[in-house]
Amino acid sequence: MSVDWKNWAGNITFEAARVHRPESVEQVQEIVSAAEQVRVLGSGHSFNRIADTTADLVSVAGLPAEVRVDAERGTVSVAGGVRYGELAAQLDAAGYALHNLGSLPHISIAGAVATGTHGSGAGLGNLATAIAGLQLVTADGELVELRRDDPDFAGAVVALGALGVVVRVELDISPTYQVRQTVYEDLPRARVDAHWAELATSAYSVSLFTDWSGDTVNQVWLKRLDDGEAAPAELFGARPADGPRHPISGVSPVNCTEQGDVPGPWHTRLPHFRLEFTPSSGEELQSEFFVARQDAVAAFAAVERVRHLVTPVLQISEVRVVAADDLWLSPHYRRDSVALHFTWVPDTEAVLPAVAALEAELAPFGARPHWGKVFHTAPDYERMGDFRALAARLDPQGKFRNAFVRRHLFGE
Repeated sequence: MSVDWKNWAGNITFEAARVHRPESVEQVQEIVSAAEQVRVLGSGHSFNRIADTTADLVSVAGLPAEVRVDAERGTVSVAGGVRYGELAAQLDAAGYALHNLGSLPHISIAGAVATGTHGSGAGLGNLATAIAGLQLVTADGELVELRRDDPDFAGAVVALGALGVVVRVELDISPTYQVRQTVYEDLPRARVDAHWAELATSAYSVSLFTDWSGDTVNQVWLKRLDDGEAAPAELFGARPADGPRHPISGVSPVNCTEQGDVPGPWHTRLPHFRLEFTPSSGEELQSEFFVARQDAVAAFAAVERVRHLVTPVLQISEVRVVAADDLWLSPHYRRDSVALHFTWVPDTEAVLPAVAALEAELAPFGARPHWGKVFHTAPDYERMGDFRALAARLDPQGKFRNAFVRRHLFGE
């Protein structure tokens, strides 16, 4: 490569011999059919080498961004490289919405879906659960379309780029809606354990931000569907903030979405950060682990047992809930989950011991890591054998396998 290609955080420099930015599906087909090894790059928001390769790296950001709404079917079709925030604005203008969004609207749809990325909500599945169909270019350059009624569909949605290049996706949509966002501060830690079930279901989307260092949770972000009612005056002992807040104490909230219980379009409230601003410089690392929702309180105690290793390298931690799904490699496969997210300082060597300690403490709960973040070991998924069989059919020579995929999906 003539220039260094890095991920958003800057902790990964891609080792690709060639980087392609095709402007049509036909170009993707030509590149893939001619290559010996291929990996796909979305918006580069993964924190590990899931997208890396020493051969051909294909960015899907240059594919035509045409958005096609099918009101009769209740779906929207869009190129995989389009960012969620860009799609959301167009959908809302046309009177439609998605069921949820992640913290950052800056991530590409195909990349987020492939890694099982999520928002928050007790009744809301991860972002991949909105996928009704997808088109991918397989190893021989063929364009394959899969829909929900296809027996391979549940294995092809969260697939880590191991089956082909996803060039277009179709997502479920609904009528647009309004959301109110309110930030509460200083939630007593003991009240979290005592009222976890009520807290986790207290709004359409709930996020707890904590540094694990004291006897209070720093902030709770409630995102409520607008019913015309004011936000509660208190939340299990926490009080509304007296102004806008950033999740990290002392950081300006200028990049954050509007708070203060002011109603606004779904896509301007569900993310934590605004599309028009870069949320940060990217100077951070991230890890995330998922356990069953019923194990949440015990998992919180497990994290606290190793907080002497966690807090010195932690910027902030976020706790969310995600509904179960049936996607084979989804971290929420058949399990309502609580997500334990850690935003670390940008020092890999210092962070890895904390990650290892968390994995050890959370292992008894069958913790599953976020595929796009920093972790050591992924558990063996129940449908892994079925996924490997699917990969053998669509990519018999392993064209889309890199070191990350071979290790975590194929045990090589």
